[in-house]
Amino acid sequence: MLTDKEIRHILDTDREHLWHPYTSAIDPLPVYPVRRAEGVTIELYDGTKLIDGMASWWACIHGYNHPVLNNAVMEQLKDMSHVMFGGFTHKPAVDLAERLLRILPQGLTRIFYCDSGSVAVEISMKMAVQYWQSSGQSSKTKFATVRSGYHGDTWRAMSVCDPVTGMHGLFGNALAPQFFADQPRSRFGGEWDNADLDSMKKILEEHHDQIAAVILEPVVQGAGGMWFYHPQYLNELSVLCKEYGILLIFDEIATGFGRTGEMFATFHTSVTPDIMTVGKGITGGYMSFAAAIATEYVARTISEGEAGVFMHGPTFMGNPLACSVSAASLDILASYDWQSKIHSIERQMKEEFAVAKKYKEVADVRVLGSIGVIETKTPVDVAKVQKLFVKEGIWVRPFGKNIYIMPPYIIGSGELSKLTHGILKVIREYYG
Repeated sequence: MLTDKEIRHILDTDREHLWHPYTSAIDPLPVYPVRRAEGVTIELYDGTKLIDGMASWWACIHGYNHPVLNNAVMEQLKDMSHVMFGGFTHKPAVDLAERLLRILPQGLTRIFYCDSGSVAVEISMKMAVQYWQSSGQSSKTKFATVRSGYHGDTWRAMSVCDPVTGMHGLFGNALAPQFFADQPRSRFGGEWDNADLDSMKKILEEHHDQIAAVILEPVVQGAGGMWFYHPQYLNELSVLCKEYGILLIFDEIATGFGRTGEMFATFHTSVTPDIMTVGKGITGGYMSFAAAIATEYVARTISEGEAGVFMHGPTFMGNPLACSVSAASLDILASYDWQSKIHSIERQMKEEFAVAKKYKEVADVRVLGSIGVIETKTPVDVAKVQKLFVKEGIWVRPFGKNIYIMPPYIIGSGELSKLTHGILKVIREYYG
């Protein structure tokens, strides 16, 4: 254990020199120094133990310090930590591809490994543009999406995040202009209203000659508002895209690998997209890694074009450590009935969060798979409310009006109850 003086040094140096995500360099949000993490528990240097409700931004699906994942990394280190993927291949990359092909939507067969979720989105958009250039339709360079979506913080990805309610409105005219349809309002599990599609249909009718692809998060809009919408929207959208000659991209960075109760959110639909992105949980949260996966006809069309190749190549593409731990993560999922576990988490969150619907300060309660959301009527003060969560021995990081959890799949019912009851208590205390 560190001394109080050593802990203070960490915090002071951090405050002076480190810039955390979405924080001010002048008045940063408080941070909590982590000593170690095990299972679903994060331990601070002062001995405080927190039940993790965030799975480290949804990635640590098997919890922390998992022996199988640890071993995968250590065994791979004995051979090589990295080798360039240009001109080389290796067993970890092929092993992972074979595992992915067993679980991906049928027809998605060309796997392009990359560094992170945002980069996978950038790659998927480049694929779409190059596909149409190779098809002799170079005017198709724009994208359509729905409002309240989120696809990452890199430049092109920001352009398809909601320009008004999203986190990137500040950049305004600096971003490439895209087409934004109304957010589908038919809820997951509710009645489907065909009028939800009217806005997108109008955009595709009027601008299909400019649009390379529609990109959106299937079923679950994550960081844009934690909204769960009706899968029929995607079924109908797929028909429209085929009618107007537009590619369909599903961003499964947050929803992939079981989070919604299906291996991928697209399995709630009858759709196979032309391109799909995966990330976050692919490595079990051990390192940054992702992939953009295309159908054979997309890959072949790109390769038959003027360039003859797909014009992208990350330095750490196909990293052996990331491939090895990703394969091990998929093996863990295959080793038990993860779907029953997710449904159990879903049932418990629905039961224990139900009382929040009666709170006057709560606007909505939503649960799908291992995602639980309490939407408040007004935005919460993150620093203030997070301090209350830590006091309750839980780690929850809300944004805007959404207090939500997406815990590791290994969480026990008692640990989950500590999370849900702690959240309910904090809401009551926060709003007085």
